[in-house]
Amino acid sequence: MHVAFRSNASVLRRLHLNFELIADPTLAEMGKNLKEAMKMLEDSQRRTEEENGKKLISGDIPGPLQGSGQDMVSILQLVQNLMHGDEDEEPQSPRIQNIGEQGHMALLGHSLGAYISTLDKEKLRKLTTRILSDTTLWLCRIFRYENGCAYFHEEEREGLAKICRLAIHSRYEDFVVDGFNVLYNKKPVIYLSAAARPGLGQYLCNQLGLPFPCLCRVPCNTMFGSQHQMDVAFLEKMIKDDIERGRLPLLLVANAGTAAVGHTDKIGRLKELCEQYGIWLHVEGVNLATLALGYVSSSVLAATKCDSMTMTPGPWLGLPAVPAVTLYKHDDPALTLVAGLTSNKPADKLRALPLWLSLQYLGLDGIVERIKHACQLSQRLQESLKKVNYIKILVEDELSSPVVVFRFFQELPDSDPVFKAVPVPTMTPSAVGRERHSCDALNRWLGEQLKQLVPASGLTVMDLEAEGTCVRFSPLMTAAVLGTRGEDVDQLVACIESKLPVLSSTLQLREEFKQEVEATAGLLYVDDPNWPGIGVVRYEHANDDKSSLKSDPEGEKIHAGLLKKLNELESDLTFKIGPEYKSMKSCLYVGMASEDMDVAELVETIAATAREIEENSRLLENMTEVVRKGIQEAQVELQKANEERLLEEGVLRQIPVVGSVLNWFSPVQALQKGRTFNLTAGSLESTEPIYVYKAQGAGVTPPPTPSGSRTKQRLPGQKPFKRSLRGSDALSETSSASHIEDLEKVERLSGGPEQITLEASSTEGHPGAPSPQHASRSEAFQKGAPHPEDDHPQVEGAESLR
Repeated sequence: MHVAFRSNASVLRRLHLNFELIADPTLAEMGKNLKEAMKMLEDSQRRTEEENGKKLISGDIPGPLQGSGQDMVSILQLVQNLMHGDEDEEPQSPRIQNIGEQGHMALLGHSLGAYISTLDKEKLRKLTTRILSDTTLWLCRIFRYENGCAYFHEEEREGLAKICRLAIHSRYEDFVVDGFNVLYNKKPVIYLSAAARPGLGQYLCNQLGLPFPCLCRVPCNTMFGSQHQMDVAFLEKMIKDDIERGRLPLLLVANAGTAAVGHTDKIGRLKELCEQYGIWLHVEGVNLATLALGYVSSSVLAATKCDSMTMTPGPWLGLPAVPAVTLYKHDDPALTLVAGLTSNKPADKLRALPLWLSLQYLGLDGIVERIKHACQLSQRLQESLKKVNYIKILVEDELSSPVVVFRFFQELPDSDPVFKAVPVPTMTPSAVGRERHSCDALNRWLGEQLKQLVPASGLTVMDLEAEGTCVRFSPLMTAAVLGTRGEDVDQLVACIESKLPVLSSTLQLREEFKQEVEATAGLLYVDDPNWPGIGVVRYEHANDDKSSLKSDPEGEKIHAGLLKKLNELESDLTFKIGPEYKSMKSCLYVGMASEDMDVAELVETIAATAREIEENSRLLENMTEVVRKGIQEAQVELQKANEERLLEEGVLRQIPVVGSVLNWFSPVQALQKGRTFNLTAGSLESTEPIYVYKAQGAGVTPPPTPSGSRTKQRLPGQKPFKRSLRGSDALSETSSASHIEDLEKVERLSGGPEQITLEASSTEGHPGAPSPQHASRSEAFQKGAPHPEDDHPQVEGAESLR
């Protein structure tokens, strides 16, 4: 990061010195403004990183346009706030960090284009013609496309749409006059490979106004050759069928590096087929960049003989805001003008200006070096992955391909092969689909982990129709922007090797986890093939409606408590809760596991903890209702006791002054009357035995706290759910036995019913009389016996409500 900033600063200093030598004051001022703007934006980005997440106050709320206007510094400040205002929510884009010197030249080209457009028409025409001709000549020579023309466009697919228009005008001579009536009589056919990038055919039909039946998808090889290459024999059969039906084969789009895995079609054979039937051949793909190298494979070299090709030099060379280029060969300038490939507008010709500046800045050696470096990175990764077990490379036959696609692959012992591209005939379709989804989940997890650990690699996780989820490394599209080096590739390989044991152990423990869950009462194994962990389990509580697919609030509460308890154990496993794969019921998702994982202990802990949470929740609910009813009953009985006391003592004792005198001369010897609520028995009892014997009576022994089987004794430092070493078995058994004996002793000593005592004062309404409670408290204190009102009674588990 800081190296990139220093390099950008050196670029700006050099630009500043060079701008001082420019005679045109406008050009010099424009260069200085660009220098200052880039410096301000980059300095702001560096300060934001040094402040370690301090969010900039962004004025992104639109306000009224100021009448006096704002200076350039204020406007750039607003731009930087909008660019970096949400960096705490979204990951920071590395493109601004690694713009580099050639990137500044490309940005300068956009500013120059606006300035050049203000020249007079004659100077503007000469300058734009020179820029367009130079750029076209350089690109044709670099990529070995002789005597070609160039069309520069912002949208990468736009060039192919223009080429289709040119092919229509070339094959339908009366199209300009009769329009689509000509197409109706003889419908054109555009052939696309099944491995073409998604949405390309629909885009062409929308741009050309053609119906979808004009598109023809050519399948890839199924028996021989790469499964991502176009089937030439089947294509020829389709062409003959279309001709017999009165259609016109118009254009064929071939791939020199498919969008998914970078495979190249047999372009030489396709070119012969196109010449035989008069079809326009267009080629696109990332492998076209290798045409600039000294050694080029024969399949890619055949693309130099095609009718047109589309290239993207911006990502290849790390150039921001650079247009894509479509090179083509055609002798009729009138048709190219009608098709939109050429234009008399200076603004259209100025699209090549950023690329014109950047190519001159890089030079031929710089261009070749960047493409060569990207190809070396892919070859380095491919050679390293060949030595790694359980990693399958999908482009081994493409020795010169700059794209590497790989995936995790392993066969379980004593079972059918899993994770294969071709299904095993002995496996049922449901089993094949389940294994396929499981493989995709593991590879998706691997790809996401590698992207986080090695962000400079520019990896992409993608889904292929035949192979499933794979990880793609395409340095030609990312290395120049991200600054990928050979050390990053080595780090990527090391990370892959470090993740393989977890993947293998998780794969092997899945079946054991399933069997343990199915053998445990109260647990239901949920088959979720999209989860990359060892499995998904759901606890079935007593009120669980198994036939319903709706959400279960009680189950969600139990699983939330289960997740909290499991996370408190601080194990190496990751847990999460979420809805079931096929319903809305809450489930527990168990993450990736290592080879020393004790699955039996894990499942037992999950079942015991969930059962304990359910029983405690049910006990609390029942206790709440019972206590509420008991309190109401106690209040009624205490009210009756107070009324009886009034009848016994008389009315005079209820008068404050008279009652005090009477109580002084003739105190009433009344027993303390109250009620004790036994939580275990759920009954209401009198407190008279407590005052007589100065202790709470022995009640029914409460049931033990619900829990699972005892957790096995772990060694110091050993985390939960880990298998113990064999050498420590005797020690573990001895210590476990002594630990059990201690627990039994504690249980024998700590017993007694949990009680709630509700008391009624016998002297209520006699402010002058000594309270029997106070006398009882003093007597209990002198004899050393506990008092009912003490906060900590002698018997554990008793509580007093006064």
